[in-house]
Amino acid sequence: MIRLATVSPCYNEEDVLRHSVEKLTSLFQRMIADGLITRDSMMVFVNDGSRDGTWELIRQLHAENHFVRGINMSRNVGHQNAIMAGLMTARGWTDAIITLDVDLHDDIECIPKMAKEFEAGYDIVYGVEVSHEADGFMKKFTAQTFYKIQTTMGVENVYNHADFRLMSRRALDMLSTYKEHNLYLRGLIPLIGLKHTTVDDVISERNAGKSKNIFQKMLNLVFNGITAFSVRPLYAIYHIGIIFLIVAFIVACYVGYSILFGHIEPGWASLMLSIWIVGGFILISMGIVGTYIGQIYSEAKRRPLYHIAEILA
Repeated sequence: MIRLATVSPCYNEEDVLRHSVEKLTSLFQRMIADGLITRDSMMVFVNDGSRDGTWELIRQLHAENHFVRGINMSRNVGHQNAIMAGLMTARGWTDAIITLDVDLHDDIECIPKMAKEFEAGYDIVYGVEVSHEADGFMKKFTAQTFYKIQTTMGVENVYNHADFRLMSRRALDMLSTYKEHNLYLRGLIPLIGLKHTTVDDVISERNAGKSKNIFQKMLNLVFNGITAFSVRPLYAIYHIGIIFLIVAFIVACYVGYSILFGHIEPGWASLMLSIWIVGGFILISMGIVGTYIGQIYSEAKRRPLYHIAEILA
């Protein structure tokens, strides 16, 4: 048997939290009866600066349910940092940790499978989404597009995997040696290596409340993942610049030909179009370079990823 913990970041999850605890408690009791996990296993909820009564509810559930533990962040630090805080705080309490969203849209029946894979010798077990029926078209489309873009940019990740995974204490100790400020765990954890496998994850509807993974946050996460793990956008600027030089040379040849043979026509439209294209390319290039400079700026300051105000252990 293993001493297992689940870690779930919470931001304004008062509506869904109690129901999720009830479902996880039922699962834990079944796994204890099956001899998969010990009775001192736990579910850890990380309150990421919620503005509703999430932390007060975690306190109440902690008093009612011996499985429940809580970590209260001093302020909102974001989804990835909240997960990291939970992992680093709880890694000394357990043999393995499973991260999952508190709305339980991931298939919690994968948790016993993950525990069995851990006992079989795997240090990391990824939950890979095999069904997106509960997601709308736009969410499915953007998720698939983001994965493909990241793969094209050279980011090493597990296709269709979000943040539903099991990690052994050994894997967590290795993760603790990574000190970057711009966290993208989906790209960082595969760099650890170790023996790993996957389980199929069927996504379901939220029990209550609304998803906090809005499009802007997803977009920021994707850009962070690309710029933190790949320099291909910088090389792409170089290659596009060469293409522009080639096109400029061809245009110069055409202009020379027109001058020689007297075929000069008013070219206001083409001139303006060229200015807009080149100007747009320059601005995009500056934006990409600026993003990398911003990443360097954030890393160079070496500020703490988070501060914990209170722990309910």
